[in-house]
Amino acid sequence: MAIIITDECINCGACEPECPNTAIYEGGVEWTWGGGNDLKELELDDGTVVDVDESQEPVSDEFYYIVSGKCTECKGFHEEPQCAAVCPVDCCIPDPDHEETEELLLARKEKMHV
Repeated sequence: MAIIITDECINCGACEPECPNTAIYEGGVEWTWGGGNDLKELELDDGTVVDVDESQEPVSDEFYYIVSGKCTECKGFHEEPQCAAVCPVDCCIPDPDHEETEELLLARKEKMHV
């Protein structure tokens, strides 16, 4: 599963610098697929090719958020998701809408970090 930040987030920002994939953003901030990693090109599941440097709409305007397609649960980097490890209010939890295998998460990590 990817990790999600719930609405209990207090916007402390402790999670953002801990993410090895740069998948965490402050509420209201646009994001890119290529920001903070080595992605040169990306083809989505539906076959659409995405410009990795093109700004994307924020997932949340109210609190920090995680881009599920960039989250690897820190697989290949750490034993546990670092956002959850540092969150003072325990609002970084597994996202039931994005259940993924360890193999998929590790493949995503390899794709983003050449």
